[in-house]
Amino acid sequence: MRQVRRTRPVLGGGTERTIPLPAAAIRLPAVLIARLTGLLPRLIGLLALLGLLGGLLLGCSTGTATAPRASSTSAGSSAAAAGSSAAPNARGTAPNRTASCPAPSSSTPGAGESHLPLRALCALPPEVAQVWRTIATGGRLTYSRDGIVFNNAERLLPAHPRGYYHEYTVPTPGSRDRGARRLVTGQGHEVYYTGDHYASFFVVDPTASASN
Repeated sequence: MRQVRRTRPVLGGGTERTIPLPAAAIRLPAVLIARLTGLLPRLIGLLALLGLLGGLLLGCSTGTATAPRASSTSAGSSAAAAGSSAAPNARGTAPNRTASCPAPSSSTPGAGESHLPLRALCALPPEVAQVWRTIATGGRLTYSRDGIVFNNAERLLPAHPRGYYHEYTVPTPGSRDRGARRLVTGQGHEVYYTGDHYASFFVVDPTASASN
């Protein structure tokens, strides 16, 4: 056992005495400091792991809370995409059919003979249906050239004698003139639509109209 000299006053005199202390008591602080130093990296690692687990739990709870909003956003984006696809493009060609617009019939007059794309009347710009109803009911047409003979000079429609086809103006909103949109009817009850002034045509099924 190691002895350490310590001085302390003694009652009755100024003498000193030696108090023996264990060596282990002297080494104890150093040992504790060494052990704490060795445990420090483990404590830091444990705290980092706890922080990571907390972040994961917080992320899961946040994702669950925001999931309905994401779904509604996706639904809104889908609805917007459907609305934009249903609108006529700049050439006035056929937009995509909506849920209330039935599919056109493959037996529509002119579909098999012309081999042109087939569209339902309700899938075309609304002005097309308005002009067709006027033609079908014998109503008054807007332009003086409505009903003139269509000569099929571009030869995009099936060949027939002159006078077989007649054309009608489909108004273009915002246009100062007749625009480029036309309906062409044939004597065999064919109905054709062009949105680019005879550069291309669709076969129209006038019986496929939007349901209310």
